[in-house]
Amino acid sequence: MKQINRGKLQLSRHNRLVSVGLIVAMLLAGISPMTASAAQISSRSLALGSSAGNTATTWTFTFSTAATTAVKGITFQVCDAPSGTCNVPGSWAGTGSGLTSLTFNGSSQSGWTIDNTAGYLRIKNDAASTTVTNPVVATFGSVTNPNTTNATFYVRINTYSATAYGTGVDSGVVAASTSQLITLNGTMDESLVFCTGTSITGTNCGTVTGSNVALGTFSTTVPTSGTSVMAASTNASSGYSITMNGTTLTCASCAGTPTIGALATQTASTPGSPQFGANLKLNTAPSVGADVTGSGSGAPTANYNTADSFRFVSGDSVAAAAGTSAANKYTVSYVVNVPGDQPAGIYSAVMTYICTATY
Repeated sequence: MKQINRGKLQLSRHNRLVSVGLIVAMLLAGISPMTASAAQISSRSLALGSSAGNTATTWTFTFSTAATTAVKGITFQVCDAPSGTCNVPGSWAGTGSGLTSLTFNGSSQSGWTIDNTAGYLRIKNDAASTTVTNPVVATFGSVTNPNTTNATFYVRINTYSATAYGTGVDSGVVAASTSQLITLNGTMDESLVFCTGTSITGTNCGTVTGSNVALGTFSTTVPTSGTSVMAASTNASSGYSITMNGTTLTCASCAGTPTIGALATQTASTPGSPQFGANLKLNTAPSVGADVTGSGSGAPTANYNTADSFRFVSGDSVAAAAGTSAANKYTVSYVVNVPGDQPAGIYSAVMTYICTATY
């Protein structure tokens, strides 16, 4: 019997020596013996505010604990491998990092402080007594990413229910990666888009068509009218100005080359009087035209911006934008009145609109 007892005693000593040896081996491997039997945390992730290497950013850990108990400490150990020996990736250091917030199931937890003395992220609250309810969200600010580009690193998470990071509860590992920043470059040249015609869809100069405004037969009792359109946009810092250039309606085939009198000042349409004029407004007398449209800052100039009032002076600025401007569509309304003694014939005029941008 004594021999058997001595054998048991030797075996017991052997087991203790093996246990001590395992603990020493775990410490050398960077594994905390207190978490060796900890349950696995789930739904764990690490979101980086930026994935650029060697960049100070935010780290947000989200996870669910297996045990529902009061936690007094959580560690986040940054390693180059998910298990085994924990080597710090590159030149990573937790120095300068700060705890931004800690929540359990959406409820902010107070009294928690960051403790970077171990060389990695640790937070503690030795007075904590609130039972953890999932999810757990811990956000750190001013954390500098590992300096190696396009490299994966791992963070080993452990929770503790006793002070001084004692009594491990749950553990798990999350993976994240740095990445190379992709820089895009492009050039926007000086731009001026301008078009004229008789029809356009919206402000899209790619859809403009037509060049002839058919006024039809003039009358001594009712005004004759017609419209043309134009659109403009620019990135010029001082905007643009559109001038209308040409001559009044003229009968080139008639004896004496008669004309229809151009309105030198803004004047209302008066049937029976010799009148040729234009504006850039929606009019009622006669019913013709439209107001400016589009998202740009352009507008008709004062001499052409009064409804039912018309003018034509070659070289006048009829529309302008004071600075950079998205596209605007302008509708030019033309009005013709003639007296009874206006010489018969075909009258025509050519309008040239010139848009000048100032950079």
